[in-house]
Amino acid sequence: MNFSEEVFLHKLAQTTPYPYNISIESAKGVYLFSPDGKRYIDMISGIGVSSIGHGNAHVIKAIKDQVDKHLHVMVYGEFIQNSPNALAEKLASLLPKSLNCSYFVNSGTEANEGALKLAKRVTGRTQIISMRKSYHGSTHGSLSVSGNEMKKAAYRPLLPDVYFLDFNVIDDLEQISEKTACVIVETIQGDAGVRIPSKEYIKALRKRCSEKGALLIFDEIQCGMGRTGTLFAFEQFDVVPDVLTIGKAFGGGLPIGAFIADEKLMKELTYNPPLGHITTFGGNPVCCASALATLEVIEQEKLLSGVESKGQLIESLLQNPKIKAIRRIGLMFAIDFETDEVVNRIVEYAKQKGVICYWFLSHPNSFRIAPPLIISESEIHEACNIILEAIDKA
Repeated sequence: MNFSEEVFLHKLAQTTPYPYNISIESAKGVYLFSPDGKRYIDMISGIGVSSIGHGNAHVIKAIKDQVDKHLHVMVYGEFIQNSPNALAEKLASLLPKSLNCSYFVNSGTEANEGALKLAKRVTGRTQIISMRKSYHGSTHGSLSVSGNEMKKAAYRPLLPDVYFLDFNVIDDLEQISEKTACVIVETIQGDAGVRIPSKEYIKALRKRCSEKGALLIFDEIQCGMGRTGTLFAFEQFDVVPDVLTIGKAFGGGLPIGAFIADEKLMKELTYNPPLGHITTFGGNPVCCASALATLEVIEQEKLLSGVESKGQLIESLLQNPKIKAIRRIGLMFAIDFETDEVVNRIVEYAKQKGVICYWFLSHPNSFRIAPPLIISESEIHEACNIILEAIDKA
């Protein structure tokens, strides 16, 4: 196998001048292993993807069984295939009645792109409202509705008629009007450093959108699939969005996203013009098989029941005077420090000691923790001891 750093740095396009830069040969459970046998505890789940851990036997079997049947056979929406059918049926059984029709795509950002197109098509309006400090993806439409100007400036012009409100500020909701096609919002703001809204705010947001005829899109690409202790974070706020977008952990390690709405809304993408959204690899049968198996693992292994207690344990262990604040919901953490330099030293020291933590794109004074939901108490203690050591050394 070729683990050459030279190849990695020069034959693969780089996203930053300072990649995390460790070599990984295999992964199992909450652990990653380098070619020289070094073991790392994965405390970020590949940025929220590997929520049921690495190498789950049920998921791998589902993938292998589907591979033996067929891979891609046709673009999305033309052939009847058992794997996407079964996944769509399962999702409909888990979601509120109005979220009964799924469009499977390749990623979370494409799910958001499809949701924005759907909102414009359904309402006939063009204005989109999003939140400051939000993150919805890196393609042009998703970037347009993300709230980090530093990431956007080099790529303007982006989508027109996009406006931003302050998250969790009820008075700002007055700006939603009859011109608004949709409001897109992370149920829990992830990249802003785990910002958790009040139930009062989410209910007011739902009410205002309903009054003005604007679709409410909840982006649960980071916070969905059990990360907060319920399968979907919006379940904790007693509201239902018009459109739900999911990705990351949805595929159990394979690339898949979805935007989900009522069938009567989705039909707007079918006519005038047809092919209102189209994707070659959306609904890939292998990815759908993996996603269905992932939902089955969460359900059968009762993984949701342990999320809150494990989150509380991590929070109780990570006590240090250098920590300025901890924001947490379930197993989704942001841990604040005085400066980004301190955060960088903590992440680097933890890496050397075999624990993987990571940064936020839009909140450099914090590092993130989002371990696999399967992490055990003993693994939590081991990881937290190393993190505390890293904090002291920083």
